[in-house]
Amino acid sequence: MVQLYLDEYVKNLIGRTVCIACREGILRDHFNEIVADIKFLVRKDIGTTFFHNLPHRVANQKLLRKLEMRLPATNLIRIAPELDFYQAVLGHPDTIYKLIFLERRYLIDNNGNKINALTTGRVREASADFGDLIANVNFRATMNRLCEKIEAGHCERIHILPAGKNTIKYELFTVEGTGTMIADNFIEEFRQVQTDEDVAIVHRILSMYKRSGFLKPRNKDYLSRNRQRFFVTAIDGIVVGCMEQKVIDERTVELGAVAISTRFRNQRVGVYTVDAFMRTMAEQGYSRFISLTKNPRLQALYLQLGFVEESPPEYSQRQSESPDVKMFYQAVDSHDFSDFVT
Repeated sequence: MVQLYLDEYVKNLIGRTVCIACREGILRDHFNEIVADIKFLVRKDIGTTFFHNLPHRVANQKLLRKLEMRLPATNLIRIAPELDFYQAVLGHPDTIYKLIFLERRYLIDNNGNKINALTTGRVREASADFGDLIANVNFRATMNRLCEKIEAGHCERIHILPAGKNTIKYELFTVEGTGTMIADNFIEEFRQVQTDEDVAIVHRILSMYKRSGFLKPRNKDYLSRNRQRFFVTAIDGIVVGCMEQKVIDERTVELGAVAISTRFRNQRVGVYTVDAFMRTMAEQGYSRFISLTKNPRLQALYLQLGFVEESPPEYSQRQSESPDVKMFYQAVDSHDFSDFVT
């Protein structure tokens, strides 16, 4: 079941404009669904602009009137059909916060998996990996223009979504999203869990990993009662990762419940989260770190960050609680922590 986090996510869009761009054929096929999503944004006091390229022929007059009638609060911009639609949208003179392209499908990699989030650098590096798999050939050729728009500072976020019911709503107000987001200036923040909304999102992220068999269950009541032990990574104010502080002794803390939203995998969010947690703990006087995990992604991350797969004798009791789980260990000089992880 999809969970919307409106209170947390809407506040990052108030006062900003979300631009949606959709070509004629896709608009015809999903007209009511697209209009419903835009009206939802308007009801949340989010500014909206809609780019389309419906021709001015007689057969389209009814559809054009319906757009104007049903979206009176939205800035409607018609691109002439003979123009390159993507070039015209990307050439719009206003600076844009979020620009959403509605397509037939989201971007996928060479394994057929949805690509969730990318930087422009990663787009250029990975174009060979997914370029041939983009369903719309014309859109495949415009990826470089998207990067140039972002790198020039004329757009902060570009989203590529499959058109359909609730896809805009779910992209903007859920942890998982529905498409691909491209941006360069993700604002990262690491902090303790603060609100009930934080608790709900952490529970959502942990539930995904629990279903994979990598984490022990932690219900909302546990999270709420122990919120002072939980830390989160937020990107653009939105919680995308979490970790639990489990004190072992006066020098040692365990990294528990490490989880990153699937939307931000492969974006070094895991590196940032582990690094920030260890720095925070070092400031509190801890210099030894352990973690027990079956998650191969997390195991690889620990080894990358200088942990060793080891179960020191002093942690035998902790190891006995999870005898079939690998322990990773690292000791850090808290006086020279600035040299740890870049």
